[in-house]
Amino acid sequence: MRSIEDLIPRAGSDDTAGLREADAEELARYVVDRGHPWWRRRPCVIALTGRVPERYVPELIACVQDPRDTSEVRRSLLDLLADRVELLPWLRHEERAADTSYGMGEAFLKARGLLGDRTAARGLATLAASPQRSARDAGDAGDAGLDGLVDRYGADAILAELGEGRPEDREFHVWMRHRADEDVTDALADPDRRVAYVAQSLATDADRLRAYLDEAPTTEAKVWAAYALYGLTEDQAEAKAVYDRLGRPRVEVEGLDEELRRAIVHAYAPGCERPSDPRWRLEAVCTDPPARPDVDDQLRRATAALAAAGLAPKPPVSCGEDNQQGDGTYHVIEIGGDPLLISTLGPFATAEEDAPDAARCALASAGFRWIDEETGAIRVTDLCVYSFGRRDSLTVDALLFFWQD
Repeated sequence: MRSIEDLIPRAGSDDTAGLREADAEELARYVVDRGHPWWRRRPCVIALTGRVPERYVPELIACVQDPRDTSEVRRSLLDLLADRVELLPWLRHEERAADTSYGMGEAFLKARGLLGDRTAARGLATLAASPQRSARDAGDAGDAGLDGLVDRYGADAILAELGEGRPEDREFHVWMRHRADEDVTDALADPDRRVAYVAQSLATDADRLRAYLDEAPTTEAKVWAAYALYGLTEDQAEAKAVYDRLGRPRVEVEGLDEELRRAIVHAYAPGCERPSDPRWRLEAVCTDPPARPDVDDQLRRATAALAAAGLAPKPPVSCGEDNQQGDGTYHVIEIGGDPLLISTLGPFATAEEDAPDAARCALASAGFRWIDEETGAIRVTDLCVYSFGRRDSLTVDALLFFWQD
């Protein structure tokens, strides 16, 4: 029989089938020995699924309860021991809130749901409606915990437990109605855009959406219906006809001219965050995008113009290379210690600080538009973009010259 070290020679490389064939007691002994590396202990936990040796349960629970142990192992153990009701009093204790180990708060809630703790429903609904997620995932802590409650008590009981006062509760209602094959089109009129977004993502009946365009109570609900309809049919001609019929609704932003608007809309609206105004999404579908710039040509022209002006530009580098990580929508050309930024979204240039007039003139002669401080400060309202943990509207400057770690 191969040793556990042979079955898991290095992190991320484990013989799953071999571990499943390994002796369960040997695996359990390995897991409870905190001297072993976590990346070997965790696959052993997973290999114990459905065959936990009873005499090792107290020691395995002790690992879960030890805040000094690795969270990756503790979370996997909570999944493994999801039927151990003796864990529930400990999980519900207020001290669990003080355990800030990575991912443990979510894991505690999930385990409570799987163990039938209905008092966890509200926290699980909030977790399931996490803003970075666009679809339910049975493996997600919030969804798994809620599904555990529904399996045990039935959907009606958990829906009654939650009510409909919070957006996340209404979102769960929408999911459960969809799961029961009910029409959720009316949720397109929900006052919270996160809920309306989920409703449009679950649309399956194009004719129902067409009918709803006439009966929807608000313009925003009509826009969601039009966007959902396009998502089903991918018929751009129909989408444009509906867009015209609705009066070409859009979010007006003072000071944002059409050149900038088109570049930003088509770069960000298709993948914008759920709280965004749906008019941005529909505008991206129904308007023509700007011509895609030849980025290499832009950089050659910019460098040549700066060199001709005697500014001795350094070779362009991507924003990721300049920041030594990440990526974004601009390149950096340094002149005399001053970084100039050249956008990949169009012929737009700016500087992190004041740039010499000669640089501005050189770039203008090469066809670039200088984005000054006033223009760059325009906030593109209700077009929410992820940026360093936040999901909010950004300025023109941040969008044209975007970098994300």
